[in-house]
Amino acid sequence: MSQSEKAEAFRALHHGKHLLILPNAWDVPSARIFENAGFPAVATSSAGMMVSLGYRDGEEIGLQEFLSAVRKIARVLTVPMSADLVAGFGTTPEEVATSVKGVIEAGAIGINIEDFTHATGKLHKVEVQVEKIRAIRRKAESMKFPLVINARTDALRYGEGSEEARFSEGIARANKYRDAGADCVYPMGLVDAGSISRFVKQVDHFPVNVMIRKGLPPIEQLQKLGVARVSFGPGASYAAMGLLKRISREIMEKGTYESILGGAITFDELNSLAIPKS
Repeated sequence: MSQSEKAEAFRALHHGKHLLILPNAWDVPSARIFENAGFPAVATSSAGMMVSLGYRDGEEIGLQEFLSAVRKIARVLTVPMSADLVAGFGTTPEEVATSVKGVIEAGAIGINIEDFTHATGKLHKVEVQVEKIRAIRRKAESMKFPLVINARTDALRYGEGSEEARFSEGIARANKYRDAGADCVYPMGLVDAGSISRFVKQVDHFPVNVMIRKGLPPIEQLQKLGVARVSFGPGASYAAMGLLKRISREIMEKGTYESILGGAITFDELNSLAIPKS
């Protein structure tokens, strides 16, 4: 498929009979493992990717280094790849649109964009975020590219007032982001079945993304609740780093090797992860 065809296929996955399970990779081999496992698309994890490159999650990394990492992953995949663009690497809608142009040119077919600042934990003004999404859509249209926009809101975590007030703010933002041109909305922190069901209904069953975390209902139940997309977030990175900690502890404390040998892939398998699928 061409890059545009991959984007259209990715958009269609948000409206299929089955919800989209989207793994988040942080480098070339993790992305290839997910592709080889049969996932129909792959996304990047901002936290996983940034930390793997020596930066904390957020926008401490320079845009060009970020785009280089996206490009390296995209070039080895045959399935669609969406990039987590954090908050857009820019303070103005125009700057964010320029970042999106770079992401498309790097091979991504979709983006995830946040509405808060990592350094402060403060939400961007909703009017500003709406203008960013509109600018992103205009830039993609000017490139004649069907970019898939996943608009994340952290209102449930960083909004003001009571839990109910933050939930209402999340709904309001999601609806405005939808109307501004997003293809999917992503209320970070939504976990329990009741809140998920309520959220899906109040955005008129527009595609909603939730993230795998403790307390999230199983896939079958999420499907019944009307969720369109379930992403790993940084969960796979956490799990991989947890395995390395267990390996280290076992060898240092017991002098045995079960953790490092059990379930491991071979040298040839590792080497093959750097080669695109034929």
